[in-house]
Amino acid sequence: MWYGLSSIAARFINYLLTPYLTYTLTNKSDYGKIGLIYAAIPLLNIIFTYGFETAYFRFSSKKEHDQNIYSTASLSLLFSTILFTALLWLNQSWIGNATGLIDYPSIIQLSIGVIALDALSTVPFARLRHEGRPRKFAFIKVAGVLINILFTWFFISYCPAKLKEDSSSWVSSVYDPNQNPVHYVVLANLIQSAFTLLLLAREILEVRFKFDAKLWKQMMIYSLPLVVAGMGGMINETFDRLMLRWWLPGSADYKDSQVGVYNACYKLSILITLFIQAFRMGAEPFFFKQAEGKNPQFVYARVMKFFVITICIMFLVVSLFLPVWQLFIGPKYREGLVIVPILLFANIFLGIYYNLSIWYKLGNKTMAGAYITIIGAVITIIINYLFIPSYNYLACAWATFTCYGSMMIISFVWGQKEYRIPYAWKKLLVYMILIALLYFIHSWLIKFVLDLYMQLGISILFTLAFIFFVGMVEKKELQRLPFFKSRAA
Repeated sequence: MWYGLSSIAARFINYLLTPYLTYTLTNKSDYGKIGLIYAAIPLLNIIFTYGFETAYFRFSSKKEHDQNIYSTASLSLLFSTILFTALLWLNQSWIGNATGLIDYPSIIQLSIGVIALDALSTVPFARLRHEGRPRKFAFIKVAGVLINILFTWFFISYCPAKLKEDSSSWVSSVYDPNQNPVHYVVLANLIQSAFTLLLLAREILEVRFKFDAKLWKQMMIYSLPLVVAGMGGMINETFDRLMLRWWLPGSADYKDSQVGVYNACYKLSILITLFIQAFRMGAEPFFFKQAEGKNPQFVYARVMKFFVITICIMFLVVSLFLPVWQLFIGPKYREGLVIVPILLFANIFLGIYYNLSIWYKLGNKTMAGAYITIIGAVITIIINYLFIPSYNYLACAWATFTCYGSMMIISFVWGQKEYRIPYAWKKLLVYMILIALLYFIHSWLIKFVLDLYMQLGISILFTLAFIFFVGMVEKKELQRLPFFKSRAA
């Protein structure tokens, strides 16, 4: 609960920057630039951390590695981060050309700093999770995000207003009004990353200069396929912003503005995205520990069932209440709302895929995950390349939907052959088809209802009808949960 709630809280607080920036920034193209640089950063983070977080969990569960794994993993990331940072610094033009930010070198330099500092915090955070210290983990995550928001507001709102009142104000020493606002958004992120490292100082100081070469080699063999899978995953998750800018016809400003619209509307899949991220935080170490118990397959199947039910309800909560959720982004970005239900369903597929991936992680067959993700990446690239010139960001949304759907199906079929888990897949498929039907019926019905409150009433009715249906179908299963047992007692 601590990992899940803290991750949800941190991500949700961070997402509050979306309404702030979409309402505050004058140009849609500036929000597009933010989307472009934050499409490149996660991709480079995969390279900088090269799957060592998952490898740490995998090998730290073995008692013979207790003494050396933390220092070995930390030292490896320290030296590789220094090397990769130097390489990026010497090749800044590459990032500039890829993101269209070649004329904004300071943004690129700050971004390199963010990537480097985030990489150094990876293993200390993993250690907190592994050792069961969720309160400190939660505090650092939430505190870092609050620092980011504070400094973003300071640079974007406070400093310009202060300089407008008094041109000789002290803020002139830290703020240049001629800088693009994106510079200060990334600077606030860099301050957050540095603050996070400072809070992890105790864990960092516990690193000893003990490097186990044999263990490191085993970890690299395990983790390198995860790099391929991670790269493919980031291509599927964020790279479409870059592809949209590359392949969309028009001026640079028009491309950036369309990326801004797509990036803002993408954030409206917030509930499902937050839940999936929180689930991954808690599920990965949980799944590995369950593997040592009796009949773990039953546990995995049960977790999958309640996971799918939860994200189906979330789909309805977002898609049926879009007239409310659209207020989350500025009015000039709402032209892209049509893509939100598509992206929501795509994220359902992604969440199911993360659940399914346990079969190859437990079996040390991480190359399987790499192959599946590469297939997804190829699908993403082909669809975007073919259809972005004609369909703009709508092509990106359908590419994401098709990619994650394909990955989910491939992983399920392959995984059942390698490590059979008794998923109630027919029932879960019915739930997903049902929410899709409810969405289409709702979309048709509200065309004849002009009153907003009546529309919301219909949305509530549809959502409650689905929850009631699931409750009836899963009545026996729900009665086995501790919450219902305690109420019955």
